[in-house]
Amino acid sequence: MEGIPHPIPRTVEEVFSDFKGRRNGLIKALTSDVEKFYQQCDPEKENLCLYGLPNEAWEVNLPVEEVPPELPEPALGINFARDGMQEKDWLSLVAVHSDSWLLAVAFYFGARFGFGKNERKRLFQMINDLPTIFEVVTGTVKQPKDQPGTHNNSSKSKSSGKFTYYLIYFAFKQSRQSESQTKGVKMSPPPKEEDHESGGEEEEEDDEQGATCGACGDNYGADEFWICCDVCERWFHGKCVKITPAKAEHIKQYKCPGCSSKRARV
Repeated sequence: MEGIPHPIPRTVEEVFSDFKGRRNGLIKALTSDVEKFYQQCDPEKENLCLYGLPNEAWEVNLPVEEVPPELPEPALGINFARDGMQEKDWLSLVAVHSDSWLLAVAFYFGARFGFGKNERKRLFQMINDLPTIFEVVTGTVKQPKDQPGTHNNSSKSKSSGKFTYYLIYFAFKQSRQSESQTKGVKMSPPPKEEDHESGGEEEEEDDEQGATCGACGDNYGADEFWICCDVCERWFHGKCVKITPAKAEHIKQYKCPGCSSKRARV
């Protein structure tokens, strides 16, 4: 996705310099340039990715078409979740995936150019001396300054190492939760509360057949994709609100167009 070719890093120092450049670009997107980044992540567009570039720039763009790609690709479809989450939660999630992507790119170069055990260890230690993007965006960790002694450095290194494992787990957990919510909640209208009482099966069938789309007013169809607004709890045809099953997998909390416009007017 990078329009201007950049030198391919081949040494530990060059890979780390590439890492820092991309990291700085991503931090700009999620902090000082956050308004511009937010506007570019339009949920109405196709799957978009956030790229950090070695020259400390960033861009939101479509994924590369070549398979396999020249470099590992960032998280796909970050724009789909933008309006379905609180902004700070969405930015935190993008930050976590950006941290994972940076590690993937750095160690891709290490594998490509045959880094040995000691080189990989040195690269990881250099990366661990920097706070993660997630830590910068959320403000959860403050870098100690002008503190003498080796004890603090040792504690920082251990803490950063633990966080690296956490962020990879967190990214995986978020992905699994999103998939679970989509499959378990959003695919068909639920029965009303009284359906849980006696005679529930017959009443459940009647309720589903009588359910109507909040946009077009048509009745529920078992062979159609439906999605529920988590604010007004009305159900909609996916096609009426331009949400596909694939898009729904990236939405943690869905807000229908009506509820989204109310939030914008507040």
